Amino acid sequence: MPLQVRTAHTAELSTATLRAIRALLGLIEHDWDHALGGMHTMVWEDDRLIAHGAVIQRRLIHGGRALRTGYVEALGVHPDHRGRGHAATVTAVLERVIAAAYDLGALSAPPGVAAYWPARGWQPWQGRTWALTPMGIARTEESDGTVHILPGPVPLDVTGELICDWRDGDIW
Repeated sequence: MPLQVRTAHTAELSTATLRAIRALLGLIEHDWDHALGGMHTMVWEDDRLIAHGAVIQRRLIHGGRALRTGYVEALGVHPDHRGRGHAATVTAVLERVIAAAYDLGALSAPPGVAAYWPARGWQPWQGRTWALTPMGIARTEESDGTVHILPGPVPLDVTGELICDWRDGDIW
């Protein structure tokens, strides 16, 4: 059977599908929570999930403006299926969602995959990163250099400061 690419909102996914996504990615509780509430793109081979990615809405603040941001979460491919373009298939769908519905795209890339994003048109954020925490705005030095953005219709200065909304677990 050929591969099937499906896209659906979290609310449309069955419990079994949600379990399959979490099992594929091996996410801890906070990271799992970050992947919910948005659009999911999945690649299935028969009844086996082999790739997944999600885009959720966040607010980023830049240049004194709150930007509606499509934030990429929970992108992964089963180890037996890596190197076959499945991540690119999922990413392309997520990028179309971002382009249609958000001011920009954003994500935090682990160092091992950071080179993947610029090749797709994502730009590394060069400025300092911050978070809007319950105690006020706090510096997030550990995230400097990991954040990438997919520009949209809003002009951005990638050397400026970028503030993300608060969430438990990994802030970026």
